[in-house]
Amino acid sequence: MKIHVTDQAGEQHELEGLEGWRVMEVIRDWGLNIKAECGGALSCATCHVFVDKDWTEIVGSPSDEEEDMLDSVGDVRENSRLSCQILMSDALDGLKLTLAPSAAKD
Repeated sequence: MKIHVTDQAGEQHELEGLEGWRVMEVIRDWGLNIKAECGGALSCATCHVFVDKDWTEIVGSPSDEEEDMLDSVGDVRENSRLSCQILMSDALDGLKLTLAPSAAKD
């Protein structure tokens, strides 16, 4: 399964992921600029991404807990999600997203 990630510098990356993995894990393991401080425990918002408009319905809406975490970042948008809350599946093969500035390590 592949995901297409645009980093904070606008560079596009095609990443290979495995079913059941968190999108955050795929992005982190490929070495892109994402903090992912809590490792997927839904206790921070450092894996913030913007889901491509064509994928928002397929990915689905954030939970109330996820929305609470997203409220802690200044660059939240309508298509914001925490990548730790999106699990790789056949339905998401080809997913397109952009890393949020607030997720950068720097």
